[in-house]
Amino acid sequence: MKPITVDGGKGTVELDAQGILYLVWQPGTVLEADDVHAAMAKVNELAAGAEYPMLIDIANTQAVTLQAKSVFSVKCAASRIALLGSSPLNRVIANFAMARRNLPCPTRYFTSRDDAMSWLLQAPVS
Repeated sequence: MKPITVDGGKGTVELDAQGILYLVWQPGTVLEADDVHAAMAKVNELAAGAEYPMLIDIANTQAVTLQAKSVFSVKCAASRIALLGSSPLNRVIANFAMARRNLPCPTRYFTSRDDAMSWLLQAPVS
């Protein structure tokens, strides 16, 4: 499937043949609440009522606003979320995003795409 641009143009979303949702933010992105809402709407649209594991590439993300962070507790079509980054700044952003105790699904930060994919493709714990 071809990536779909998130409203506002700061990212793209796609659902691959393995059933993995991908959300990739554009270089230098500062995430605002509207950006996160728009991405979640596209994810939900693609999922069409189902849930899928999701990889969010935050390597290009510059910052996340406090208002955007508050949106992370809203449930979307993700069954689990792997945040993929590569720098100390990405780790800070991931920790900021995951600092809520009530995240709607299991969420982890990875610096290795292979490790993130392995975790995403694990059978869900019942």
